[in-house]
Amino acid sequence: MDPVVTQPEFHGDGVILAADRWDPPTRSAGGPGVDRKGVVLLLHGGGQTRHSWRNTGRSLAADGWSAIAVDARGHGDSQWASDGDYGMNALVADLTAIIGELGEKPVLVGASMGGMTSLIGQGENPELARGLVLVDNAPKVETGGTAEIMSFMRSGLDGFESLDDAAAAIAAYTPNRVRKPNPEGLRKNLRLRDGRWYWHWDPAFLREGDEPTRQSDSILRYERARDAATAIAVPTMLVRGKQSNVVSEEGAQELLELIPTATMIDVAGAGHMVAGDDNDVFSGGLKGFLDDRVVASRL
Repeated sequence: MDPVVTQPEFHGDGVILAADRWDPPTRSAGGPGVDRKGVVLLLHGGGQTRHSWRNTGRSLAADGWSAIAVDARGHGDSQWASDGDYGMNALVADLTAIIGELGEKPVLVGASMGGMTSLIGQGENPELARGLVLVDNAPKVETGGTAEIMSFMRSGLDGFESLDDAAAAIAAYTPNRVRKPNPEGLRKNLRLRDGRWYWHWDPAFLREGDEPTRQSDSILRYERARDAATAIAVPTMLVRGKQSNVVSEEGAQELLELIPTATMIDVAGAGHMVAGDDNDVFSGGLKGFLDDRVVASRL
């Protein structure tokens, strides 16, 4: 059965945030449907949009979960921050506001930037969520991998002449992923302005200071994430791409030491973009975790 799909809006910390929501078919008297298990809140990485979770959202709804994918501030169809603030405090404030509107504790599933937001948000507010899934994210990240991501994002600041050019740039950046023959799906992540296609996120997101400032910010973020991890008490899973250049085996092991009750899936053949590289393995592992760890923890 098809899920019930809606497009709600949420009020973040001074910004309106766009979202997609997939709800399981309701069980009518004597009719088909599934029992609802709760809410899963899906948070994408920097430079991505909520559309990266489309397959995951539909899969979760079929399994009885209400899945909500939100465009982060400055991304997709969400408002850009008028003050250009895309720091972690602002992202965590948005997350807290969203959950306040939901009126129930969700399971947080965050990739990269969304994972760091979820980790810090939950660690600093243990009552925020009922479960945590970090998709290729940990307190310790490899600076070479993050620099590669930022370089890719900056390479598109001047836009692309065509959707094919944008697709070629993505293919070069993710060589282990099968390239889709039709680039039309990229319209969800790009906007046409003055004859060129631009990624649909605020360029201020890439604003950076000098090298000493960046290094200082990186150290503070690492220490903050470590402190947050030690406070995590909800069921937690790390999904790491085995070919990831962002979360190393050392970084993954450190996270498991910080959160001794956490489990990990190492997805063979996947890089940093785990859900997109092998969505079947990711979705299957996620559903297993939700049923075996999150739902079971309430029984």
